[in-house]
Amino acid sequence: MNNSFLRVSIWVYLVIFFLYLLGPLVIMSVTAFNSSAFPRMTPWECLTFQWFGELFQDQRILNGIKNSLIIGAGTVVLSVAMGLAGALMLTQIWPKLRATYYTIIIAPILIPGVVLGISTLVFWDRINRMLGLGADSVLSNGIFLTVIGQSTFIASYCMLVLVARLQRYDVALTEAALDLGATHAQAFRKILLPFMRPAIASAAVLAFLASFENYNTTTFTFGEYPTLTIELAQKVRYGITPAISALAFIIVALTVFFALLNEAKLKRQELVAAARKKATVEELAGKIKLPSFFAGNMAAVLLVVFAVATITVVGTATAYNPGQCIANVKEQKRLEAEQRIQELRKQREEQRKKREAEEAQQGGAQQSAPKPSNNSGFGNVFAPNTLGGDTEEESSEPETPPSNNGGFGGAFDPNSLQTDQ
Repeated sequence: MNNSFLRVSIWVYLVIFFLYLLGPLVIMSVTAFNSSAFPRMTPWECLTFQWFGELFQDQRILNGIKNSLIIGAGTVVLSVAMGLAGALMLTQIWPKLRATYYTIIIAPILIPGVVLGISTLVFWDRINRMLGLGADSVLSNGIFLTVIGQSTFIASYCMLVLVARLQRYDVALTEAALDLGATHAQAFRKILLPFMRPAIASAAVLAFLASFENYNTTTFTFGEYPTLTIELAQKVRYGITPAISALAFIIVALTVFFALLNEAKLKRQELVAAARKKATVEELAGKIKLPSFFAGNMAAVLLVVFAVATITVVGTATAYNPGQCIANVKEQKRLEAEQRIQELRKQREEQRKKREAEEAQQGGAQQSAPKPSNNSGFGNVFAPNTLGGDTEEESSEPETPPSNNGGFGGAFDPNSLQTDQ
């Protein structure tokens, strides 16, 4: 029971892990075939291949791919050469300095790409000024600066791959070659390089992929030669189209194709080695009957299926016309838009009628409201009529002459200054 639960848990974990890892790639690949103007998987509209055509007509994307390939090739040459030199130095340096040397070589990996890009730009600009060169010199060229900036940390990755292979190298092979009269260059070229060839190929692939997808360092050094990542980042700022999904689908398809090809090749080599190991002396002297290319080679079968599917998709794209489907979708969208407009107009009309009814009710309530009382508890001080003329009650009362007895014996009486008649 526990073993069954453990196996189920492992399979569930693997499914969740691969969905998390490959789910976004699958969704983005599917959006490349949806006729929606914005990359989305649902709601599905029409099957179309127009985004691939728009991709190959986008000159900025094509120019970015070209620059990425050029910069990637330069980065591969420089990074693999520096990585191989660093790996050889690490195996031959004084043992007490290996830890320090290893730390220095690995340090660029730990430095942020933004810092590497800015430092590369500033450093080579100073060198350019010291040499008295112009702004259009090679040292200020975007391709040169990008290759230099990327190689500063990609070479460290290459060195790690090459060191792992070099640790299994038997130095006695080189010493034997030297004893037999070979020079150091001949021993390096004919003995060490063939042994390091698989690691060099792996380091080259790693360096190219790291250069192709780099953005942090390249954004400060590309100059007039923007790479694909720079172009895509600039496009995202102003809105993307499914043409980017078409590009992602092509990259994923090429990656799967070469991965299956490499796996099929490795499996074929294993099958051939196993057949030779089981062969008799007579078979080895003659011609060994090797197994077929597809026998026990699932990667080869998947490769053929993938190739057939690709050819089918390309053939369908040349013959399929989604015009009628797209026209139907546009008509449906137009009808839905008109329906929403009618609903909005109806809602506004209802709101207007409701507002008019509320205003009418408020007006009737104001007319039937009783006259407010002025008795506020302050002796009608704040009554509106206190500032006006006399009230009816006040006008009916007789007026009493003002008294001149102000407590000063009539000294301030106005008539006191007049003479008696």
